[in-house]
Amino acid sequence: MPDKQGFYIASCPQSLFYGKIVQMSNRSKLPVFFDHVQSITERYLTHRTRVRRIKKEKRMAKNAVLDWIEAFLWAACMVLLANQYLIQAYRIPSGSMIDTLNIGDHVFVNKLIYGPELLPGFFKMPSPINPERNDVIIFVNPSYISRGTVFDIAQRVIHMLTLSMVDIDRDESGEPRVHLLIKRLVGQSGDRFVMENGEMNILFAGEDHWVDEREYNASRGWGHNIIRQMPHEQYAILTAAGRIAGWSDMGMLPSQKLFDEASQISSLHFPDLIAHEKSRLETLRIASPADSRYAILLARHRLGWYVPEGRVFALGDSRDNSRDGRYFGPVRKSRVLGKGLVIYWPLRRFGPMS
Repeated sequence: MPDKQGFYIASCPQSLFYGKIVQMSNRSKLPVFFDHVQSITERYLTHRTRVRRIKKEKRMAKNAVLDWIEAFLWAACMVLLANQYLIQAYRIPSGSMIDTLNIGDHVFVNKLIYGPELLPGFFKMPSPINPERNDVIIFVNPSYISRGTVFDIAQRVIHMLTLSMVDIDRDESGEPRVHLLIKRLVGQSGDRFVMENGEMNILFAGEDHWVDEREYNASRGWGHNIIRQMPHEQYAILTAAGRIAGWSDMGMLPSQKLFDEASQISSLHFPDLIAHEKSRLETLRIASPADSRYAILLARHRLGWYVPEGRVFALGDSRDNSRDGRYFGPVRKSRVLGKGLVIYWPLRRFGPMS
């Protein structure tokens, strides 16, 4: 029968004894359980507080110089990534683009527009946008011989971390090697160009007549200046000097009249070297008409430059002070890395490139 506490007891005394023990045990378990939970919670919270306090003390005791170095390295990595894939800062080293870009101008170049390289010198990403005529483009110097992707990355990192004071990419004379060039795109695939006394004429792809470059630019409303630093009347002096060079190559003494015509050659500060070379080759060709070497070399000056498929032709705006496509030829589009965006320094020249 059940007793008044609700327990069933057997008729034997042993059953009654064990039943009472179980009843007392069940009643005592609940307080013990809560005590155990409270103890575990207190230990966990104490441990967490101690760990946080130790970390805070370590942060407070950390060397301030190490903090600065860590922040600087992080910022440098971010700048390198931005330069590689988005926007690159570039300092104009020469006067080949005067007066669009002056020596010492600091500019931003859009690296994303034509598709950035995955790594320096390795796998240029595709882009739906192609370089257009009159764009100011930055491209790999065709005369530059890379030492490999790893070296290029190391050079950029060191150059960045030393605030541009250390450049490990130098030539035999100790001068920094020119990796990138910035010029104006003047020719597309299929175009031909010839120079006459420093002025350029263009035969566009599919056309049958030559166009004067200055007239073409004016018709399109392009406002940049084509700077000439050699007056047209000085070409007679330059031509005479080229003829003297041709006579000297043949081991013959030029006439006194020719010397008199070229006597002011030292006064030319920016001589048109292409016109000088053309005059020299013409003299050699006339003296040795059977020598095919001179005919081949002269053909480039008479026929001009042709832009093959997949390439562009880039020239400096300061034509007498620019080593450009007239010397190294058309540039592969895959080597065009970006488009000039804006001049940001000096502040008085701040503004977009045009």
